[in-house]
Amino acid sequence: MDIYPLQVFLEVYRHRNFSRAAEALHLSQPSVSAYVKRLEDELGVRLFDRVGRKTHPTAEGERLYARAGDLLRQMETLRQEFRPQEEGLSGLISIAATSLPGTYVLPPALAAFRAEHPGIFFELVIKESKAIASTIRTGEQILGVINEEPRGKDIAVLHRIEDELVLATKPGFIKPDTILPTRLFSIPLLMREEGSDSRASMEKQHLLHRVSLKMLNITAIFGSTDAVKEAVKSGLGAAILSRYAIRDEVALGLIRAVKVKGVTMRRSFFVVAHAQRTLPPSYQAFVEFLKENR
Repeated sequence: MDIYPLQVFLEVYRHRNFSRAAEALHLSQPSVSAYVKRLEDELGVRLFDRVGRKTHPTAEGERLYARAGDLLRQMETLRQEFRPQEEGLSGLISIAATSLPGTYVLPPALAAFRAEHPGIFFELVIKESKAIASTIRTGEQILGVINEEPRGKDIAVLHRIEDELVLATKPGFIKPDTILPTRLFSIPLLMREEGSDSRASMEKQHLLHRVSLKMLNITAIFGSTDAVKEAVKSGLGAAILSRYAIRDEVALGLIRAVKVKGVTMRRSFFVVAHAQRTLPPSYQAFVEFLKENR
C-alpha cells in the first residue's frame, strides 16, 4: 500500500510551493511534481493550480487535505497493528506542542524513549495552544501538549505534566534567598509578549494571587523564553520562569531561583488527543512513558 504520494501532496499543500516541499522531503522538484501528478491521475481531479510562482490548492485539493492527515494516521495504525510484535515499536510519532514544553520538557523525553525504541523517529512541531487543539479536532494531529486544559468533550486529556514557576534572577541581583511578595512590585521584571502561551500563564498566576500587571515594574518584554533567560543572565531584570526552562542554567550557577514567601506558582501542561480516536501502539507507549517519567 503506497501512501507516499499522499504525504508528498500534504507537503506541497503546507508549503504552497513545489520547490520548498521538495527541500522538506529531500526530493527533486520533478519527483514531487510526478508524485502529485500520479495522485491526480488516480483521483481523476486536479489538486493544485500554479499561478505564476504561486501554488494554490483547488477545491478538490482542499477536500483531500481535510481528510489526508487522518488517512495517513489510519494507515500507520494499521501497519503497526499488523507488524509482528517482536519487531518492536517503529515509525513516526508526530507531536504538536506549545513553546515551553516543546523546547524544554519533551526533547529529553524523546531521547530517553528512543533509547528504548530505536525504530521510532519523531516530529515535534511548535504551535500555540489554540492551533494545536484545532489540528487535534480536525484529525491532522494525533498528539498534542498544550498549556490550558481543553474545553469540550472532543479532546481528551491523557496526562498532566506538572510545572512550577519561580522567580529567576542573576546571582547577586537579589541578595536574600527568599523575598516578601511586596518586593515583586519594585524589582525590575521581564515578561513574554502579550498573546503568547507563556504570557497567558503568567497572567493567570498573577490573577490567582490578586496581583495586577499594572502594579509590577515591567522593564522589558521579549518574544521568546530564551531571550528572557539571556536578559536575566545579563542582569536586566528578574523573570517568573518555569523550572524546566532554567534547569541547566541553575545547575551551572548562571541563574538563581529566588523563593517568594507564601507564594507557590504551579501549572500543568496537558497531553491531549481526540477523544474518539484510538492511539496507534507507538503513541500509546510514548504516553505511558510520559506518565511514568514526567
